[in-house]
Amino acid sequence: MKRIALLRERSTPSASTGTHCPASGMWAPVDAPDEAHAFFEGQVFPAFRGIPTVWRRSAAGQD
Repeated sequence: MKRIALLRERSTPSASTGTHCPASGMWAPVDAPDEAHAFFEGQVFPAFRGIPTVWRRSAAGQD
């Protein structure tokens, strides 16, 4: 059961500022999709340009 829950969490396509990154890769703010940043699994997503945002996994970072 736990393994299934972890796989579901890692496949999360988006996360907001202040939450932990579910999977390593390139993530971009929804307001600026061309400004991707690398995050490692477990890192806390920061605000973008001082404003809380939603981060989406970019296509280049997909497995």
